[in-house]
Amino acid sequence: MEATTATPQTGHPRRWLILGVLVISLLVVVLDNTVLNVALRTISDPQRGLGATQSQLEWAINSYTLVFAGLLFTAGILADRLGRRITLITGLALFGIASLISAYAQSADQLIAARALMGLGAAAVMPATLSIIANVFDPRERGRAIGIWAGAVGLGVAIGPIVGGLLLEHFWWGSVFLINVPIALAGAILVGIIVPESRDPRPGRIDVFGVLLSIVGLTLLTYGVIEGGDKGFGSTQAWGSLGAAVVVLAGFVVLELRLKYPSLDVRLFSNRRFAASTGMIGLVFFAAMGAMFFGAFYLQLVRGYGPLASGALFVPFAVGQMIFAPRSAAMVKRFGPKAVSAVGLLLVAIGLASWLFIGATTPIWVVGAAFGIMGVGMANVMPSATETIMSAVPREKAGVGSAVSNTIRQLGGALGVAALGAVISSVYRGRLGDATDGLPSAAASAAKESISGAYGVAEHAGPGAGALVQHANDAFITAVHYASIGSVVVALLGALVALIWLPGKRPATAPAPTSSEALAEEQGVELVEA
Repeated sequence: MEATTATPQTGHPRRWLILGVLVISLLVVVLDNTVLNVALRTISDPQRGLGATQSQLEWAINSYTLVFAGLLFTAGILADRLGRRITLITGLALFGIASLISAYAQSADQLIAARALMGLGAAAVMPATLSIIANVFDPRERGRAIGIWAGAVGLGVAIGPIVGGLLLEHFWWGSVFLINVPIALAGAILVGIIVPESRDPRPGRIDVFGVLLSIVGLTLLTYGVIEGGDKGFGSTQAWGSLGAAVVVLAGFVVLELRLKYPSLDVRLFSNRRFAASTGMIGLVFFAAMGAMFFGAFYLQLVRGYGPLASGALFVPFAVGQMIFAPRSAAMVKRFGPKAVSAVGLLLVAIGLASWLFIGATTPIWVVGAAFGIMGVGMANVMPSATETIMSAVPREKAGVGSAVSNTIRQLGGALGVAALGAVISSVYRGRLGDATDGLPSAAASAAKESISGAYGVAEHAGPGAGALVQHANDAFITAVHYASIGSVVVALLGALVALIWLPGKRPATAPAPTSSEALAEEQGVELVEA
């Protein structure tokens, strides 16, 4: 019998312990996003919170998103150049300090500013965790590790609303931010002790102008998306920002094509697997995050659930990711990325389509099942798409690959909330009709702005409160149905991208892509023991 030689293991000896530390670091960022969703109504209360207006609540979310998305790419470049461990520790420290400031903010404007600082910390944390995984794991194990990393996102989604609900029922609103501080502190300490430093050993000349263009372009793009959702995409701020973003980012692409040491090799997008994977991430987050946004308002207002109960109904979404994301690598190996990604996106579309049949009295288990199906679908899309993106760049450029993945995800989610939120606002106002006739001008304007405004007006509307709430609920549910149609179309578009551009199952006789020669070529990253 012919002797076989095992391919040597090139991963870090402590790679699984390192992954556990990275999961803790990732959890703090994911927890914050999901916790805030259940705290918005409390923060808007003048007695229990800060009395924040609808616009201030939106900017409490959007100031974080704006800084986070605008600086993700730059943070990935700096992590490759300066060191991923030190970047991660710095990001966790910033995030913890900003969380402490947020918890004790004395006004909505202070909270908005503190949230922007949290976005800066998160921008350093997210790409660093994924790029460290790419460097400490052998390519043969990287898919499984990224699946566990994606499952950790699901864990954060599951824990966040429940923790937030419990804190809000027993403590003041700032406790939902204060919970981040010990997690960030523990993560920073463990990263410093266990995670090895890694960086690009041949960084070349830094592309300062390209980095600045990317910050300006991504910030303008995110701001335009946010303004489009708030004021309509026909407003000067929205289309002006989006138009300027297109010009700046086009200039960035032209510059990167001409440089010997570009901050982003845009030729990567000529690789159909890389381009298709980034597109799928953007599309699936567009569809899913928009649904999570209107789902929170449906549960807390139309159905009247408190923060804890409404948070618990998001758990099926998280459980689907936690169970299936770590298994996605095995599914891709068995069925191929085309089939796994397409089926995952179809499941997301089915979960979103369920909202077409959800009304004010629909059994609540139907809502939980819809979220669960969406979670299972995303668990089969995100890990394989992320692994494809990370495998397309050399290990020493892992920060850039991670930044591309996270930037597309953040922008896709922001665009989904903005675009589907704009659909809901437009349909809601149209369907509310003459329900506000007879109300004072200011009250009528508040009721037409959003369903939250209608509920606030109803508290002081006397005998007409019941009729106003009923009209607002009916208008909002109709608006949700229209928005769900849009999200289903986007998810189906993602499935079409997978079917056209992703490869099918690798033939059993095809050579494995992780031969010793290929692995040797991927090395060259500098690893320094802590």
